[in-house]
Amino acid sequence: MATTRTVSIELSEDEVLVLFEWLHRINGSRDTAFEDQAEQRAAWDLEAALESASPALFERLRGQAACGTRARQGLQ
Repeated sequence: MATTRTVSIELSEDEVLVLFEWLHRINGSRDTAFEDQAEQRAAWDLEAALESASPALFERLRGQAACGTRARQGLQ
């Protein structure tokens, strides 16, 4: 059985957000042309890894988005 080796990279919070949003758009688009199913799986896995690696960052963003939505709807 082949052993899968892992690679670690360091990203700033801004880089995480930009990469996550890009992957989210790609993964959610029916127009993305993956050449192989492995490419699609890697994109899904990377998107999930980014979100789970920095849950506090994404919780802050969700809170900010909710505040913005409430403010636009006159609910604050």
